[in-house]
Amino acid sequence: MAKTIYRFNEEKLLYEPIKSTFKSEFFRVLSIIFSGLFFAAIVLVISFNFFKSPKQILQQRELDQYKLQFSILNDRLDRLDNVADNLQERDDNIYRVIFEAEPVPDEIREAGIGGSDRYSELKGFKNSEQLLYTSKKVDELSNKLYVQSTSFDEVFEMARNKEAMMASIPAIQPISDKYKRRISNFYGYRIHPIYKTKIFHQGVDFSAPIGTEVYAAGDGIVSETSHSRYGYGNIIKIDHGYGYMSYYAHLDKITVSRRQKIKRGQIIGFVGNTGLSTGPHLHYEVHKNEKRVNPIYYFFNDLNVEDYDEIIKLASYSVANVSN
Repeated sequence: MAKTIYRFNEEKLLYEPIKSTFKSEFFRVLSIIFSGLFFAAIVLVISFNFFKSPKQILQQRELDQYKLQFSILNDRLDRLDNVADNLQERDDNIYRVIFEAEPVPDEIREAGIGGSDRYSELKGFKNSEQLLYTSKKVDELSNKLYVQSTSFDEVFEMARNKEAMMASIPAIQPISDKYKRRISNFYGYRIHPIYKTKIFHQGVDFSAPIGTEVYAAGDGIVSETSHSRYGYGNIIKIDHGYGYMSYYAHLDKITVSRRQKIKRGQIIGFVGNTGLSTGPHLHYEVHKNEKRVNPIYYFFNDLNVEDYDEIIKLASYSVANVSN
Protein backbone atom coordinates (compact mmCIF):
# COMPACT_ATOMS: atom_id res chain seq x y z
CA MET A 1 0.00 0.00 0.00
CA ALA A 2 1.36 3.44 -1.01
CA LYS A 3 2.24 5.79 1.82
CA THR A 4 0.09 8.96 2.30
CA ILE A 5 2.10 12.18 2.10
CA TYR A 6 0.94 15.15 4.20
CA ARG A 7 1.49 18.89 3.85
CA PHE A 8 1.14 21.47 6.73
CA ASN A 9 -1.53 24.09 6.08
CA GLU A 10 -0.39 27.27 7.83
CA GLU A 11 -3.80 28.92 7.57
CA LYS A 12 -5.68 26.06 9.15
CA LEU A 13 -2.75 24.93 11.21
CA LEU A 14 -3.49 21.40 10.11
CA TYR A 15 -1.70 18.57 8.25
CA GLU A 16 -3.60 17.80 5.08
CA PRO A 17 -2.95 14.82 2.84
CA ILE A 18 -1.44 15.65 -0.57
CA LYS A 19 -3.45 14.29 -3.37
CA SER A 20 -1.14 12.93 -6.13
CA THR A 21 -1.94 13.68 -9.75
CA PHE A 22 -0.84 11.89 -12.92
CA LYS A 23 1.45 14.76 -13.81
CA SER A 24 3.18 14.80 -10.47
CA GLU A 25 3.59 11.03 -10.51
CA PHE A 26 5.00 11.19 -14.04
CA PHE A 27 7.64 13.77 -13.13
CA ARG A 28 8.50 11.89 -9.96
CA VAL A 29 9.10 8.66 -11.86
CA LEU A 30 11.01 10.53 -14.57
CA SER A 31 13.31 12.12 -12.00
CA ILE A 32 13.98 8.71 -10.48
CA ILE A 33 14.86 7.28 -13.91
CA PHE A 34 17.18 10.17 -14.80
CA SER A 35 18.89 9.97 -11.41
CA GLY A 36 19.45 6.27 -11.94
CA LEU A 37 20.83 6.84 -15.42
CA PHE A 38 23.13 9.59 -14.16
CA PHE A 39 24.59 7.43 -11.42
CA ALA A 40 24.86 4.48 -13.83
CA ALA A 41 26.82 6.66 -16.27
CA ILE A 42 29.18 7.73 -13.50
CA VAL A 43 29.72 4.09 -12.54
CA LEU A 44 30.39 3.11 -16.18
CA VAL A 45 32.88 5.97 -16.70
CA ILE A 46 34.75 5.04 -13.55
CA SER A 47 34.72 1.36 -14.50
CA PHE A 48 36.01 1.90 -18.05
CA ASN A 49 38.71 4.37 -17.03
CA PHE A 50 39.98 2.89 -13.81
CA PHE A 51 39.10 -0.78 -14.00
CA LYS A 52 39.58 -3.35 -16.77
CA SER A 53 37.26 -6.14 -17.65
CA PRO A 54 38.54 -9.73 -17.85
CA LYS A 55 38.26 -9.53 -21.64
CA GLN A 56 40.31 -6.32 -21.74
CA ILE A 57 42.93 -7.88 -19.49
CA LEU A 58 43.18 -10.86 -21.85
CA GLN A 59 43.43 -8.60 -24.90
CA GLN A 60 46.17 -6.53 -23.23
CA ARG A 61 48.15 -9.67 -22.50
CA GLU A 62 47.85 -10.73 -26.16
CA LEU A 63 48.92 -7.26 -27.32
CA ASP A 64 51.96 -7.31 -25.02
CA GLN A 65 52.88 -10.74 -26.38
CA TYR A 66 52.59 -9.43 -29.98
CA LYS A 67 54.86 -6.49 -29.11
CA LEU A 68 57.41 -8.85 -27.59
CA GLN A 69 57.34 -11.09 -30.66
CA PHE A 70 57.71 -8.04 -32.96
CA SER A 71 60.71 -6.93 -30.95
CA ILE A 72 62.30 -10.39 -31.21
CA LEU A 73 61.52 -10.51 -34.94
CA ASN A 74 63.11 -7.09 -35.50
CA ASP A 75 66.24 -8.19 -33.64
CA ARG A 76 66.51 -11.22 -35.92
CA LEU A 77 65.95 -9.02 -38.98
CA ASP A 78 68.74 -6.70 -37.81
CA ARG A 79 71.12 -9.66 -37.48
CA LEU A 80 70.14 -10.97 -40.91
CA ASP A 81 70.63 -7.46 -42.33
CA ASN A 82 74.15 -7.40 -40.91
CA VAL A 83 74.82 -10.77 -42.57
CA ALA A 84 73.53 -9.39 -45.89
CA ASP A 85 75.78 -6.31 -45.54
CA ASN A 86 78.74 -8.60 -44.88
CA LEU A 87 77.94 -10.61 -48.02
CA GLN A 88 77.76 -7.39 -50.04
CA GLU A 89 81.10 -6.24 -48.65
CA ARG A 90 82.82 -9.51 -49.53
CA ASP A 91 81.14 -9.61 -52.93
CA ASP A 92 82.33 -6.13 -53.93
CA ASN A 93 85.79 -6.22 -52.34
CA ILE A 94 86.84 -9.86 -52.63
CA TYR A 95 84.91 -11.99 -55.11
CA ARG A 96 84.53 -9.32 -57.78
CA VAL A 97 88.07 -8.09 -57.28
CA ILE A 98 89.37 -11.61 -57.98
CA PHE A 99 87.60 -11.59 -61.34
CA GLU A 100 88.35 -7.89 -61.96
CA ALA A 101 84.66 -7.06 -62.12
CA GLU A 102 83.14 -3.74 -61.09
CA PRO A 103 81.26 -3.61 -57.75
CA VAL A 104 77.48 -3.63 -57.88
CA PRO A 105 76.41 0.06 -57.94
CA ASP A 106 74.62 1.41 -54.86
CA GLU A 107 71.67 2.56 -56.97
CA ILE A 108 71.05 -1.08 -57.97
CA ARG A 109 71.47 -2.43 -54.44
CA GLU A 110 69.01 0.17 -53.10
CA ALA A 111 66.52 0.03 -56.00
CA GLY A 112 62.89 -0.59 -55.13
CA ILE A 113 63.19 0.67 -51.54
CA GLY A 114 61.12 3.63 -50.40
CA GLY A 115 58.13 5.45 -51.85
CA SER A 116 55.81 7.84 -50.03
CA ASP A 117 52.67 5.65 -50.32
CA ARG A 118 54.33 2.27 -50.10
CA TYR A 119 53.23 1.70 -46.50
CA SER A 120 50.18 3.98 -46.37
CA GLU A 121 47.86 1.10 -45.47
CA LEU A 122 49.82 0.53 -42.26
CA LYS A 123 49.48 4.09 -41.00
CA GLY A 124 46.85 5.36 -38.58
CA PHE A 125 47.01 2.48 -36.09
CA LYS A 126 48.08 2.63 -32.47
CA ASN A 127 51.18 0.53 -33.22
CA SER A 128 51.84 1.81 -36.75
CA GLU A 129 55.45 2.74 -36.00
CA GLN A 130 56.38 -0.84 -35.14
CA LEU A 131 54.49 -2.23 -38.13
CA LEU A 132 56.19 0.24 -40.51
CA TYR A 133 59.66 -0.52 -39.15
CA THR A 134 59.21 -4.27 -39.50
CA SER A 135 57.70 -4.03 -42.99
CA LYS A 136 60.53 -1.79 -44.20
CA LYS A 137 63.13 -4.15 -42.75
CA VAL A 138 61.57 -7.13 -44.50
CA ASP A 139 61.44 -5.27 -47.85
CA GLU A 140 65.03 -4.01 -47.54
CA LEU A 141 66.33 -7.45 -46.65
CA SER A 142 64.37 -9.09 -49.49
CA ASN A 143 65.82 -6.60 -51.97
CA LYS A 144 69.37 -7.08 -50.69
CA LEU A 145 69.13 -10.84 -50.94
CA TYR A 146 67.67 -10.66 -54.46
CA VAL A 147 70.43 -8.35 -55.71
CA GLN A 148 73.08 -10.44 -53.93
CA SER A 149 71.71 -13.64 -55.42
CA THR A 150 71.89 -12.10 -58.90
CA SER A 151 75.44 -10.92 -58.23
CA PHE A 152 76.52 -14.37 -57.07
CA ASP A 153 75.07 -15.82 -60.28
CA GLU A 154 77.34 -13.44 -62.20
CA VAL A 155 80.35 -14.35 -60.04
CA PHE A 156 79.62 -18.05 -60.57
CA GLU A 157 79.52 -17.47 -64.33
CA MET A 158 82.82 -15.61 -64.16
CA ALA A 159 84.35 -18.44 -62.11
CA ARG A 160 83.15 -20.98 -64.66
CA ASN A 161 84.74 -18.89 -67.42
CA LYS A 162 87.88 -18.13 -65.40
CA GLU A 163 90.17 -20.00 -67.81
CA ALA A 164 88.80 -18.13 -70.82
CA MET A 165 89.05 -14.83 -68.95
CA MET A 166 92.66 -15.43 -67.93
CA ALA A 167 93.55 -16.23 -71.54
CA SER A 168 91.82 -13.03 -72.70
CA ILE A 169 93.53 -10.59 -70.33
CA PRO A 170 96.32 -8.78 -72.24
CA ALA A 171 98.98 -10.22 -69.93
CA ILE A 172 102.12 -10.43 -72.12
CA GLN A 173 104.33 -7.90 -73.85
CA PRO A 174 103.27 -7.43 -77.46
CA ILE A 175 106.83 -7.63 -78.73
CA SER A 176 109.76 -10.06 -78.64
CA ASP A 177 111.34 -10.76 -75.26
CA LYS A 178 114.67 -9.33 -76.39
CA TYR A 179 113.05 -5.88 -76.62
CA LYS A 180 111.47 -5.99 -73.17
CA ARG A 181 114.00 -3.48 -71.80
CA ARG A 182 113.63 -1.14 -74.75
CA ILE A 183 110.67 0.89 -73.53
CA SER A 184 111.37 4.39 -74.83
CA ASN A 185 108.30 6.08 -73.38
CA PHE A 186 106.21 5.07 -70.39
CA TYR A 187 102.58 5.69 -69.45
CA GLY A 188 102.19 9.18 -67.98
CA TYR A 189 103.28 12.74 -68.67
CA ARG A 190 106.19 13.29 -71.05
CA ILE A 191 107.61 15.90 -73.39
CA HIS A 192 106.16 15.23 -76.83
CA PRO A 193 109.05 14.48 -79.27
CA ILE A 194 107.50 16.59 -82.05
CA TYR A 195 105.41 19.28 -80.33
CA LYS A 196 107.96 19.74 -77.47
CA THR A 197 105.17 20.25 -74.96
CA LYS A 198 104.23 18.35 -71.84
CA ILE A 199 101.37 15.92 -72.62
CA PHE A 200 99.98 12.71 -71.16
CA HIS A 201 101.24 9.59 -72.93
CA GLN A 202 98.39 7.05 -73.02
CA GLY A 203 100.49 3.89 -73.41
CA VAL A 204 104.05 2.59 -73.65
CA ASP A 205 106.45 2.72 -76.62
CA PHE A 206 108.75 -0.20 -77.50
CA SER A 207 111.75 0.74 -79.65
CA ALA A 208 112.41 -1.97 -82.24
CA PRO A 209 113.50 -2.22 -85.88
CA ILE A 210 110.94 -2.02 -88.66
CA GLY A 211 109.59 -5.49 -89.36
CA THR A 212 109.84 -6.75 -85.77
CA GLU A 213 106.95 -9.11 -85.04
CA VAL A 214 104.06 -7.80 -82.94
CA TYR A 215 102.03 -10.30 -80.90
CA ALA A 216 98.48 -10.22 -79.56
CA ALA A 217 98.66 -9.75 -75.79
CA GLY A 218 95.57 -11.92 -75.16
CA ASP A 219 92.80 -13.88 -76.83
CA GLY A 220 90.15 -11.77 -78.51
CA ILE A 221 88.53 -10.50 -81.67
CA VAL A 222 89.99 -7.81 -83.93
CA SER A 223 87.55 -4.92 -83.63
CA GLU A 224 89.34 -2.51 -85.98
CA THR A 225 92.27 -2.22 -88.38
CA SER A 226 93.10 1.01 -90.16
CA HIS A 227 95.88 2.54 -92.25
CA SER A 228 96.82 6.20 -91.95
CA ARG A 229 99.74 8.56 -92.44
CA TYR A 230 98.64 10.63 -89.43
CA GLY A 231 98.20 10.16 -85.69
CA TYR A 232 98.59 6.51 -84.72
CA GLY A 233 99.36 5.51 -88.29
CA ASN A 234 98.54 1.88 -89.04
CA ILE A 235 96.70 0.52 -86.01
CA ILE A 236 95.05 -2.66 -84.73
CA LYS A 237 92.43 -2.73 -81.96
CA ILE A 238 91.58 -6.02 -80.26
CA ASP A 239 88.52 -6.60 -78.09
CA HIS A 240 89.48 -9.20 -75.46
CA GLY A 241 86.11 -9.23 -73.72
CA TYR A 242 85.66 -8.83 -69.95
CA GLY A 243 86.08 -5.07 -70.44
CA TYR A 244 89.60 -5.27 -71.99
CA MET A 245 90.82 -3.67 -75.22
CA SER A 246 94.38 -3.39 -76.56
CA TYR A 247 95.77 -0.99 -79.22
CA TYR A 248 98.86 -1.53 -81.41
CA ALA A 249 99.92 1.60 -83.32
CA HIS A 250 102.52 2.89 -85.86
CA LEU A 251 102.65 -0.56 -87.51
CA ASP A 252 104.42 -1.24 -90.79
CA LYS A 253 102.19 -4.15 -91.81
CA ILE A 254 98.95 -5.64 -90.51
CA THR A 255 98.44 -9.40 -90.88
CA VAL A 256 94.95 -9.73 -89.39
CA SER A 257 91.53 -8.49 -90.47
CA ARG A 258 88.48 -7.06 -88.73
CA ARG A 259 86.32 -9.58 -86.80
CA GLN A 260 89.08 -12.19 -86.91
CA LYS A 261 89.48 -14.32 -83.80
CA ILE A 262 93.04 -14.34 -82.50
CA LYS A 263 94.99 -16.12 -79.75
CA ARG A 264 97.49 -14.74 -77.27
CA GLY A 265 100.97 -14.74 -78.82
CA GLN A 266 99.67 -14.78 -82.40
CA ILE A 267 101.51 -12.48 -84.83
CA ILE A 268 99.16 -9.65 -85.81
CA GLY A 269 101.58 -7.24 -87.52
CA PHE A 270 105.06 -5.75 -87.63
CA VAL A 271 106.70 -2.73 -86.06
CA GLY A 272 106.75 0.34 -88.28
CA ASN A 273 107.18 4.10 -88.36
CA THR A 274 103.79 5.19 -89.68
CA GLY A 275 101.69 8.14 -88.57
CA LEU A 276 103.03 10.79 -86.21
CA SER A 277 106.29 9.05 -85.28
CA THR A 278 109.96 10.06 -85.03
CA GLY A 279 111.38 6.56 -85.38
CA PRO A 280 110.49 2.85 -85.59
CA HIS A 281 108.57 1.76 -82.52
CA LEU A 282 105.36 0.12 -81.31
CA HIS A 283 102.89 2.24 -79.36
CA TYR A 284 100.84 -0.08 -77.12
CA GLU A 285 97.78 0.71 -75.01
CA VAL A 286 95.50 -1.26 -72.68
CA HIS A 287 91.92 -0.15 -71.95
CA LYS A 288 89.82 -1.48 -69.09
CA ASN A 289 86.09 -0.68 -69.07
CA GLU A 290 86.65 2.06 -71.67
CA LYS A 291 89.38 3.74 -69.61
CA ARG A 292 93.09 3.73 -70.46
CA VAL A 293 95.27 2.00 -67.86
CA ASN A 294 99.03 1.60 -67.45
CA PRO A 295 100.06 -1.38 -69.65
CA ILE A 296 103.12 -2.26 -67.56
CA TYR A 297 100.81 -3.59 -64.83
CA TYR A 298 99.73 -6.30 -67.30
CA PHE A 299 103.17 -7.67 -68.21
CA PHE A 300 103.03 -10.34 -65.50
CA ASN A 301 102.87 -13.47 -67.67
CA ASP A 302 106.28 -13.31 -69.33
CA LEU A 303 108.46 -11.27 -66.94
CA ASN A 304 110.27 -12.53 -63.87
CA VAL A 305 110.15 -10.59 -60.62
CA GLU A 306 113.47 -8.80 -61.20
CA ASP A 307 112.57 -7.61 -64.71
CA TYR A 308 109.13 -6.51 -63.62
CA ASP A 309 110.52 -4.53 -60.66
CA GLU A 310 113.07 -2.88 -62.95
CA ILE A 311 110.38 -1.79 -65.41
CA ILE A 312 108.27 -0.36 -62.59
CA LYS A 313 111.28 1.61 -61.30
CA LEU A 314 112.10 2.92 -64.77
CA ALA A 315 108.50 4.01 -65.26
CA SER A 316 108.46 5.82 -61.91
CA TYR A 317 111.82 7.47 -62.65
CA SER A 318 110.67 8.63 -66.09
CA VAL A 319 107.44 10.17 -64.79
CA ALA A 320 109.29 11.84 -61.90
CA ASN A 321 111.80 13.49 -64.26
CA VAL A 322 109.03 14.90 -66.45
CA SER A 323 107.15 16.20 -63.39
CA ASN A 324 110.26 17.98 -62.16
